[in-house]
Amino acid sequence: MGVLALVSALGIVVDDRVLVGVPIWTKPFKFSVSFIAYGLSLAWMLSLLPRGRRVGWWAGTVITVASTVEMVLITLQVIRGTQSHFNQATAFDSAVFSLMGATVAVLWLAALVIAVLLLRARILDRAMAWAVRLSSLIALAGTAVGFLMVRPTPEQLAVDDSPIIGAHSVGVPDGGPSMPLTGWATTGGDLRIAHFFGMHALQLLPLVLIVLTALAARSARFPVLARLADERIRLRLTVTASAAYAATFALLTWQALRGQALLSPDATTLACAGAIALLGGTATALSLRTTTASSAPAPAEKVPA
Repeated sequence: MGVLALVSALGIVVDDRVLVGVPIWTKPFKFSVSFIAYGLSLAWMLSLLPRGRRVGWWAGTVITVASTVEMVLITLQVIRGTQSHFNQATAFDSAVFSLMGATVAVLWLAALVIAVLLLRARILDRAMAWAVRLSSLIALAGTAVGFLMVRPTPEQLAVDDSPIIGAHSVGVPDGGPSMPLTGWATTGGDLRIAHFFGMHALQLLPLVLIVLTALAARSARFPVLARLADERIRLRLTVTASAAYAATFALLTWQALRGQALLSPDATTLACAGAIALLGGTATALSLRTTTASSAPAPAEKVPA
């Protein structure tokens, strides 16, 4: 994926072809960078497993093969100068997209196996255990948003033998006005936003805990950070961050399905966002309260023999 990211970046510079409103090499570039982050995160999480490592290894290998096949097909269509996703223009294009759909389904099932292993694992640090578990579940939901994109739009249903079946955007055609770099629609809903946000919970939620742990290590110099040394408080903050993240993911999905652009929220969306912020802030303040029991860290979960 690292090599493909470099090749795609070069393609964006030297290849002047444009597809669906963006440079034709943009899709393989974004996908390969995303797979780098996704793969590294899964590899690290698998290293935390005290048992079931062989099953985890096979699940990780399936994800590697499936993602490689996906990128080969995307790159093939770029070389051919045609659309990879939703393309039903010819029998070959239809076969390519069907195979891509199959690889995504296999990838999702393998990721589900890893999520189950993580849910059952007895990881020593409870806060990290729940950061890993909850982030993997949210990432699964984020990946599943991709299945919503393959539904035909009303405009496609109105046309016999439409060459394109499915879309990233809702309420507007793909390839219209979009945000720089991401390519997300600015005049209608875009399911890629929730898809991206959900998948990358796998990196962001554990990162939150890593930051909290690093801050706790500086409590001797900054006494205000002393509470973070309590594992129970870090666990509460992890659960709070995960709940806020999941609620935001659900809001982004709902906003896109209503055909609403990310940067043009209506009053309902703003009210929901405000409620998430208020509840999240309140839960964070409550999580930071000193426990009535001893402030010593709670005993770690025992690793089964």
